[in-house]
Amino acid sequence: MVTLQQLREVLVENNQSHLLHFYDELNDEEKQKLLAQLSNINFSEVNQLFKNAMESLNEQGVKLDSKMKPVPSHTFESEESINSELLAQYKKLGLEEISKGHVAVLLMAGGQGTRLGVNYPKGMYSVGLPSGKTLFQIQAERIKKVMNLSKQQTGTAGNIVWYIMTSGPTDKTTEKFLKNNDYFGLNKNDVVQFKQGLLPCFDFDGKIFLEDKNTVALAPDGNGGIYRALKNNGILEDMKVRGVKYLHAHSVDNILVKVADPVFIGYCVKKGAECGAKVVKKSGPNEAIGVVCQIDGKFQVVEYSEITEKTANLRDEEGNLIFSSGNICNHFFSTDFLNKIADRFESQLKLHVAKKKIPHVNQRGENVKPSTPNGIKIEKFVFDVFEFTNKFVTWEVPRHSEFSALKNADNPEGTAVDCPTTSKRDLLRLHKKYIENAGGKVTTNEVEISPLLSYAGENLEIRVKGKVFDKKTVILSDEEQLFMNNNNTIDGPVISNGKFYVE
Repeated sequence: MVTLQQLREVLVENNQSHLLHFYDELNDEEKQKLLAQLSNINFSEVNQLFKNAMESLNEQGVKLDSKMKPVPSHTFESEESINSELLAQYKKLGLEEISKGHVAVLLMAGGQGTRLGVNYPKGMYSVGLPSGKTLFQIQAERIKKVMNLSKQQTGTAGNIVWYIMTSGPTDKTTEKFLKNNDYFGLNKNDVVQFKQGLLPCFDFDGKIFLEDKNTVALAPDGNGGIYRALKNNGILEDMKVRGVKYLHAHSVDNILVKVADPVFIGYCVKKGAECGAKVVKKSGPNEAIGVVCQIDGKFQVVEYSEITEKTANLRDEEGNLIFSSGNICNHFFSTDFLNKIADRFESQLKLHVAKKKIPHVNQRGENVKPSTPNGIKIEKFVFDVFEFTNKFVTWEVPRHSEFSALKNADNPEGTAVDCPTTSKRDLLRLHKKYIENAGGKVTTNEVEISPLLSYAGENLEIRVKGKVFDKKTVILSDEEQLFMNNNNTIDGPVISNGKFYVE
């Protein structure tokens, strides 16, 4: 760690000397904490970030209509429109890559459940399924199942590493939760957790805020911080050692996500893509969702606020929206591309700036909780690397089977949007469809299929054909049923947080 005098010189040089304003008032422990924090900040770099951020802020609100073009047809395919033979080829290729240990999953799980009304990581949230399973458990079990599918096809299960990017507020809680639940059946050595980075919070003049007298105000650097975090935490090197070639990256809050989706992986590998995006058709021109398109020949996600209503409503001869590829934070990357980004392009990522009400300590040592925005927080977004490749593809999937976001708390007095109620509804609707396609009948809205039994509706006939499901039920895998039998539980296929019980 640098000396106090060296820090003072750096801070004076970078116009941030106020960060030591209260230093002489601190006790020894507080002094060490502050010095350690300041030593980890590259002040010339963050000052440049602030300058770039303010330029970006000035550009916000500029409409991009004249520059936008739809994704070219040769970089786009839709699961619903291609023939079943080609779909099977993609799935086969994806499962082969999984069996060779070439595929890993990156879960972006840095968000707390603040908007859901809880003070723990989103991944620990249960939307009220009959099983009581959390997002973490559902996604871990899908990983386990897809490895089993690869073994069924190739004779080798392969090995999928589950990389989990947390943040400062969620890291320890996530680690404890996964450990206490035995990583939901995954090998603990294949569950690798690391933290995204933090960036200082600035006032509008570029001065960094102090959260209190011995703590700099910091905020997570956004899901686009994965590229720096992958390098700084040794994750890219870990992937190299393990032989990982492809990464499926997604956010934690989509309850329908097909984790390590072999079809998506196979499609991207077949096309020789460095980078790929799953998309859904926009529900309408006014849906507040970013669209994947081209700007000046480069791939990009354009936010709804960056285009006019006229452009949002443009349609082709068949009446389809021209800009319809809705971004759902579900991506494919080759590890070669991730290394290229980390080594050459990370510093060029676009900055997204938000004016915020930032609590801080003023020069008199008083705690201030502003009522209006008093500064900025800077983020980078995961999709802003699209512009750095020409080997990009999009894969359109049905919304009903692949995308249901969990963003908001339930609002009993308002319309249910992206909340626990809609997440639960969408998953159980999908499972009902799977059961009916396999010859069963569902007469209630409380029937759930364990991810350990079926990844995407396959292998259900033997369990459901000719049967009627008229009460709250979880249809279990053989493994889960055996667990129940060995633990002397009576019949009643309901499972909660990995432990079985009867309603």
